[in-house]
Amino acid sequence: MTQRRTDIRNVAIIAHVDHGKTTLVDCLLRQSGQFRDSQLAGERILDSGDLERERGITILAKNIALQHAGVKINIIDTPGHADFGGEVERVLRMADGALLLLDAAEGPMPQTRFVLRKALECGLKPIVVVNKIDRPDARSQDVVAEALELFLDLGADEQVADFPYVFASAKEGFATEDPEVPGDSMQPLLEMLLEHVPGPEVDVNSPLQMLVSQIDYSEYVGRIAIGRIQAGTIRSGQSLALMQESGQTEGKVGQLFVFDKLGRTETETAEAGDIAAVTGMEKIEIGDTLCDPS
Repeated sequence: MTQRRTDIRNVAIIAHVDHGKTTLVDCLLRQSGQFRDSQLAGERILDSGDLERERGITILAKNIALQHAGVKINIIDTPGHADFGGEVERVLRMADGALLLLDAAEGPMPQTRFVLRKALECGLKPIVVVNKIDRPDARSQDVVAEALELFLDLGADEQVADFPYVFASAKEGFATEDPEVPGDSMQPLLEMLLEHVPGPEVDVNSPLQMLVSQIDYSEYVGRIAIGRIQAGTIRSGQSLALMQESGQTEGKVGQLFVFDKLGRTETETAEAGDIAAVTGMEKIEIGDTLCDPS
């Protein structure tokens, strides 16, 4: 029997290059109040790779988590460039909702169309954020209308096409319901996110199922499998089955992590709806499934 968790939200941010996605994430992190200044040094906090900082784009998806009103919000920062479309499709599977970020002057772009189509195919609930409303050439209300046209062009049903939206200036640090009235924080966006993005639908009592969507690597623990737990519970030290294209092998969880703030924190258990990171299986690949041996 499935139920929805109310203590967590899994949200992907999708946007065209240079529409301010990483700046928005930086702003949410700074305003969450859970970080020391030294943890948030510099700009483009999520663009940790040298190439990413040099080009000012996000290549690999990152995962962070922050708390708001007693709810854990897992934010999945997705690539915004067409060359990394495969990465986009994989990470969208971990989310239930999407923040579609649009430039208040440029509006929807071709890459926005591609990623939004994938998000709708995954059944994600969208929220539109019209960013950079502080630009002198901003045409914020027109961009909302263009977003509606885009949703309809992609075959969105009436419920999805009636999407919630908010205006923002990530650079200035605020979101607002009226582009003519600047706000003083990102509170309106966070409230809209909790209201309109559903918690994950889970079956805690079923046997474990976890789809591997990303692979990280550490020279200390080797390969780290990252994915959303679809059903059941996973525990540190647990024996499990690794389902691969070539067949089934047995494995054992080494260390188990969930995402917390800018990094990962070790935990003894994680359950359906959580995005988890698992060590202990050197041959694990993206697309594999971890499940109960039975």
